[in-house]
Amino acid sequence: MVDRSIYLFAICKTETQLYMKTSVCLTLYNEESSINDLIKTLLNQTSKPDEIVIVDGGSSDKTVSVIRHWQKKDKRIKLLVQKCTRAEGRNLSVELAKNEVIAITDGDCIPDKNWLKRITSPFIHQEIDMVAGFYKMLANTPKEKAMSYFLAVTPKRFNENFLPSTRSIAFRKTLWEKVGGFPEALDNSAEDTDFNYEVVKLGAGIARAKNAIVNWKIPTDLKTAIKKFYDYAKWDATKKIWWQPSHRFKSHNIKAVLKIFRYLLFTGLLVLTFKAPLILLLPILLLILYSYWAYRKVYLEFEDWRVGVWGILIQYLSDFAVMGGFLKGIRNKNIR
Repeated sequence: MVDRSIYLFAICKTETQLYMKTSVCLTLYNEESSINDLIKTLLNQTSKPDEIVIVDGGSSDKTVSVIRHWQKKDKRIKLLVQKCTRAEGRNLSVELAKNEVIAITDGDCIPDKNWLKRITSPFIHQEIDMVAGFYKMLANTPKEKAMSYFLAVTPKRFNENFLPSTRSIAFRKTLWEKVGGFPEALDNSAEDTDFNYEVVKLGAGIARAKNAIVNWKIPTDLKTAIKKFYDYAKWDATKKIWWQPSHRFKSHNIKAVLKIFRYLLFTGLLVLTFKAPLILLLPILLLILYSYWAYRKVYLEFEDWRVGVWGILIQYLSDFAVMGGFLKGIRNKNIR
């Protein structure tokens, strides 16, 4: 029997000129610096969007003014300004969309000119309900490159189990309706993760389109990255997703528990050194081995020792952020 996920992974590489009406949906908040380039790129796609539906969540900068300027040039652009959460904005934009095929990207992303064609091509197959596009992380410094390893999936780690981010995703509107939309929780910082989980549970057909690329400028400061690690872990713990059908025992919550166990073990060994000083050699050895493991996996990804060194620091920072977020989230009630 052919593995369904492998099959879907393979057919996503097909490109076609078959025309399908598509709505591109955007949810924005204070994207003045990038919205002009984003709209320009969407309008110049090799496969043109039939409409661009934008929900602005109450920007305080010039985002709305820029969009309204573009509306005078192109009537395909629709705008709703309404104070809302990110998930609420996504649902509003999809609800307002007129077409069955929905493509979504984020305000801090710039799509490749072939993005829309490539991310919608798999829908010629009726069994495809959602397409996972990919993203190119724009990281320049060794620190940024190291952060990219922990913030998202790098190209070398892309496989048939990859689940999409809203940076680059397309789905049928009927699938969105079956799932019930994106979860509209006030404290939700990973609404796409929850959406993906529900899609997988439904047994929907998912294609992976590694060549459907958007360029994403990752955070440049550690504080922002650490907050993302914390928020993602808190949301996963709140949702109490222990078994991810596509990742099995590698769910984020199980990984968080293993991190906690790892540090508790290390702390226990340190405590024992008060009674038996020679035991100190063991936690020191474990610390060296763990640091080398963090260095090595990042180095192998980028083949730059400077990035590898940053990987050690970010490994420890992300560990503590994930553990903190997990412990906070596990105490929350299930919000869906």
